[in-house]
Amino acid sequence: MTELAFLLNGTPVRLRDVAPTRTLLDWLREDRGLTGTKEGCNEGDCGACTVMVTDARGTRALNACILFLPQLAGKAVRTVEGLSAPDGTLHPVQQAMVDHHGSQCGFCTPGFVVAMAANHLSGETDHDTALAGNLCRCTGYAPILRAARAAEAAPAPAWIDDSAALFTLTEISSGGEWPGTGQRGADSPPAFLPRSADELAAWYLAHPQGRLVAGATDVGLWVTKGLRDLGPVAFVAGVEDLRGVTVSDGEIRIGAATTIAELRRAIAPHHPSFAGLLRRYASEQVRNAATIGGNIANGSPIGDAPPALIALGATLHLRRGDARRSIPLESFFLAYGKQDRAPGEFVEAVSIPRQPDSLRCYKLSKRFDQDISAVCGALNISVADGRVTSARIAFGGMAGTPKRAIQAEAALLGAAWNEKTIEAACTALAQDFTPLSDMRASAGYRMEAARGMIRRCFLETAGAATSVLEVRA
Repeated sequence: MTELAFLLNGTPVRLRDVAPTRTLLDWLREDRGLTGTKEGCNEGDCGACTVMVTDARGTRALNACILFLPQLAGKAVRTVEGLSAPDGTLHPVQQAMVDHHGSQCGFCTPGFVVAMAANHLSGETDHDTALAGNLCRCTGYAPILRAARAAEAAPAPAWIDDSAALFTLTEISSGGEWPGTGQRGADSPPAFLPRSADELAAWYLAHPQGRLVAGATDVGLWVTKGLRDLGPVAFVAGVEDLRGVTVSDGEIRIGAATTIAELRRAIAPHHPSFAGLLRRYASEQVRNAATIGGNIANGSPIGDAPPALIALGATLHLRRGDARRSIPLESFFLAYGKQDRAPGEFVEAVSIPRQPDSLRCYKLSKRFDQDISAVCGALNISVADGRVTSARIAFGGMAGTPKRAIQAEAALLGAAWNEKTIEAACTALAQDFTPLSDMRASAGYRMEAARGMIRRCFLETAGAATSVLEVRA
């Protein structure tokens, strides 16, 4: 039997008898009495449960409410109780919150200071972005942001850096089966922690009805909100040969276990508009956990990454056992809730061809930060000598799957790049999509929004400055 081992506030912890889908939040509060980590939304939206997690890839803020214990194997966790020094000296961000009156009721404060400490350690200074996943309803954000800025110049205290301590923890569980065999876990099927894609492929072939969990930013809600039993689970985020972004002369290949945060940094030099779209994907805590493979395999019609990848001509790489196949990404989405993926087959990577950057991505949602798209559009249009030489357009939120706008593309291809052509493409959208009305938007609003995105693309190529954060008469 393989133990689950990690560091908690600098102290080694070893677990054997915990259910594989037990959340870190519940374990901290109920088993360890560490109640500084709060339960607010219990779905990764409010940030009250934020913890610091450190491994070989660095330190990042994560939501404990949708973080399962097996995801911590071989890592270091710090809660708000572990931010101050053993002698009681406050962490610089804690002291800054006191000095700048950054707390009133205090419920959200632990999550804020833990997120701020993680950002402080990594040198992050874009506090508006980094703290967008932490909600406060009484203090207001101005004093909190002042505190974050005031703490920037302070050196990171030695006691908060767990990177060296990780290597002192011997026999860290890094793979194998981890059964639930005791209190709260006696009836749980085993969890599997593969160390390689080969191990994952063999396990999934033997357990085709099993569940693959990477960041758990969606699956976590199935447990915390839906109270679902996931059955046999394999945790794939630790499979190193499924991680990373490789850039060659011909393509950009993205491993399925690459997080949205990692992809955002890697893609920015090549397609900055895509990176800008990913910046609006949930919150920093979620982006630090969610993976591109999960975002694709989930098959959501409102997933933000697929439209951009489809517009870039992405190829999806799938694996089942030792067999591999590659398909155009748009072919993967068959219908709502249905993808072209056989039992035991998983997403191994996605690749996009190297190309001059002409991609523009637009997201329309009720909030700028941390909200689900009503419509997400990606337009990859090339123009030479005043005429459209290539056009790939994809939308999310307009159909039961992420989908290309084939008729709109046809209206553009070879035509003069002018307002008349743009209006023809806008009219053709009605042949591509019959959107639905739901709580986020009506069908008519979605259609007008998608047409507006095509017009916005044209205006931007003409030099017009546009921003959803500005209102002008």
